[in-house]
Amino acid sequence: MSAPTQRPPKVTEREARQVAEAARQQDWHKPSFAKELFLGRFRLDLIHPHPMPADEDVRRGEAFLAKLRAFCETRVDGARIEREARIPDETVTGLKELGALGMKIDPKYGGLGLTQLYYNRALALVGSVSPALGALLSAHQSIGVPQPLKLFGTQEQKDAFLPRLARSDISAFLLTEPDVGSDPARLATTAVPDGDDAYVLDGVKLWTTNGVVADLLVVMARVPASEGHRGGITAFVVEGDSPGITVEHRNAFMGLRGLENGVTRFHQVRVPAANRIGPEGSGLKIALTTLNTGRLSLPAACAGAGKWCLKISREWAAEREQWGKPVARHEAVGTKISFIAATAFALEAVVDLASQMADEDRNDIRIEAALAKLYGSEMAWRMADELVQIRGGRGYETADSLAARGERAVPAEQLLRDLRINRIFEGSTEIMHLLIAREAVDAHLAVAGDIIDPDKALADKAKAGARAGGFYARWLPRLVAGQGQLPGAYAEFGELATHLRYVERTSRKLARSTFYAMSRWQGKMELKQAFLGRIVDIGAELFAMSAACVRAELLRTTGEHGREAHQLADAFCRQARLRVAELFGRLWDNTDDLDRKVVDGVLAGSYTWLEEGILDPSDDGPWIAGTPPGPSERENVHRKIP
Repeated sequence: MSAPTQRPPKVTEREARQVAEAARQQDWHKPSFAKELFLGRFRLDLIHPHPMPADEDVRRGEAFLAKLRAFCETRVDGARIEREARIPDETVTGLKELGALGMKIDPKYGGLGLTQLYYNRALALVGSVSPALGALLSAHQSIGVPQPLKLFGTQEQKDAFLPRLARSDISAFLLTEPDVGSDPARLATTAVPDGDDAYVLDGVKLWTTNGVVADLLVVMARVPASEGHRGGITAFVVEGDSPGITVEHRNAFMGLRGLENGVTRFHQVRVPAANRIGPEGSGLKIALTTLNTGRLSLPAACAGAGKWCLKISREWAAEREQWGKPVARHEAVGTKISFIAATAFALEAVVDLASQMADEDRNDIRIEAALAKLYGSEMAWRMADELVQIRGGRGYETADSLAARGERAVPAEQLLRDLRINRIFEGSTEIMHLLIAREAVDAHLAVAGDIIDPDKALADKAKAGARAGGFYARWLPRLVAGQGQLPGAYAEFGELATHLRYVERTSRKLARSTFYAMSRWQGKMELKQAFLGRIVDIGAELFAMSAACVRAELLRTTGEHGREAHQLADAFCRQARLRVAELFGRLWDNTDDLDRKVVDGVLAGSYTWLEEGILDPSDDGPWIAGTPPGPSERENVHRKIP
């Protein structure tokens, strides 16, 4: 059956929001530390004592990490991957033999069955040698076929695909399209039912990480509504070598040069109905649920990068002398090193805490994982930028150039390039701000949302008003006072208790600020994206402070560098408090209104005179490539790794 020619559907802003809202996991069946934090309730009991892995999980995880470390030291050439912009087949084959493709897959399907904690530690280790290699393993297991099958697949699907994915087959996740990014309501790829036993896929997918070498794909496509078919965005497992699939282009980027990322076209690709994951219309919900833990792999790589930044800055700043002493002893450089050390400690604390909470499955960690991704990607970029500054001209020089003139080949500039994508991958910083903000105000919208919804009848608004009155009569008084005002609270944390008291007080202040903003702007609150971003950034800092203190206390009680950990946590918290103070100040004292006026002027062409005096080296091609349906006219650059 031939699929109709289909362009991205025209949708309004409201319709796009409705699609996103329908895909959002709306129920809260388990407690959430971060959700409570945004509501002004500091539930330290949810994260302290720090959750710990089971002895068997530790044994299995450490054994694999030892093998993986040996493999990375002897059989992974990160410089070669950067130089050739490709991961050698033999490297991937070696990882397959090691079982690295099945780190998160249950042993009954041939996987290693590692916990989220050890999976993330493995990714940090691999990523420290080659970020591109870490990205390949992460895309395969965090968002590729294994995770959605684990959560939503049938037993038949698990039996058919997971053994392959654990040992030999690489997978990829295909959602983004040339004209569809964070707005899936405009998804154009179609999956037209062909009888009762198959669908026919047509469309083009962009930025398909692992797509160039993938054996199995998770594809999101729109099923047209028809008799017997609910329709909607739906997830499918698709064989990568199916007739009609063409990898038309292997993309090249400023960083992650070994990334096997491409453009994939589907033309009349027949997919068995048995390969559909979940019911029709559940694709976005599956994608978002998969990302709840899938996002943790990215901050794990960022934590590994922070560790490397600390190592290089320590070694270099002690060696390099200026004006009679090592540059580390000059305060201008020393403050940067302190920032790197304290932030590396906190970022690892955030990742390990969120990972262990995911393994325990006692808490709902959707906000924690999102905060870890947001905070990790932003802070790792800052650490890498500071490292380049500490290295000076050598930080800007490539590793190959350094080696060619006889100096240590330190790829600091490569790290900066490699890390930059993390602020865009798996939800840009801007999208993460909005996603987290939506979850943070969920309790408010649950009781008062109908009041500000223009589509609700007056009777519904009246009922919502009554509900809201009862909720806020109980909630608001609790924001006035708390343990953070008691001098002896959290005394078991020693000198770190003052920071936990600060977190408790500040979480209540954050909740009050959010309530005031909702009262002030009501239905227009969703348009105040800069304000919401600051609210989320404050919450991220408070979460990181909490994680750092809890981890430091864990290390103190276990006798592992406890004194040093407390010092790092103290430094991080004091640095974070300065950032929080600035963010609070900018909640109400900012240039947001003026910025909107300037943007209006830019779009209206009022400032084009400012662009005079330069030449634009860009060519005159279209901003977004056209993707008309039909067979591919390009060579298939897909390659299978033996």
